[in-house]
Amino acid sequence: MARKTISTGVTLADEIRAAGARVTPVRLSVLALLRAAVSPVSHADLEVALTQDIAHVDRVTLYRVLDWLVDSGLAHKAADARGVFRFSAAEPSTDHKAHVHFRCTDCGGVFCIDTPRPVAPKLPKGFRLSGMELDIRGECAQCIESHHA
Repeated sequence: MARKTISTGVTLADEIRAAGARVTPVRLSVLALLRAAVSPVSHADLEVALTQDIAHVDRVTLYRVLDWLVDSGLAHKAADARGVFRFSAAEPSTDHKAHVHFRCTDCGGVFCIDTPRPVAPKLPKGFRLSGMELDIRGECAQCIESHHA
C-alpha cells in the first residue's frame, strides 16, 4: 500500500503513531477513506469501500478501528437523522466543537457548518456541563437538486 500524506506533509502513518498506536493496513486505509470522503460515512459505507482496498475486514475490527480513531481525536462520530452513526476525519489542529452540524433528513448526511455554536445556558447550582449538541435538520443541496431533476 502506498504511503498516504495529508497537506501538511505529515503522513497518515505518522498521525497514527503520534496518537500512540501501531500502524496497520486497516487503520491506514480507514483514515485515508475518511480523509477522502466529501461527507461523513457510515460503517456500512466503509465496509464496502474497504473491500476494494483490503481483501477482508471483519465488522468487529472495523468498529474497533473507528472507535480508536474517534477516541484518539483522528475522527468524529455523530448520529444522522435516522440514528445511523457516521464518521468523518478530524483535521489536525482544529477544534471540531467550534461549529454546528446540519443533518439531512433525506439522505442522512451530516455536514459541518462554519458557524459558531450558541453560548451554553446557565445551569442550576450543582450542575456541570459535559457537552452540548445543536442539531440543525433539513435537506442538503444535493437532495433538493435531485428532487427537482
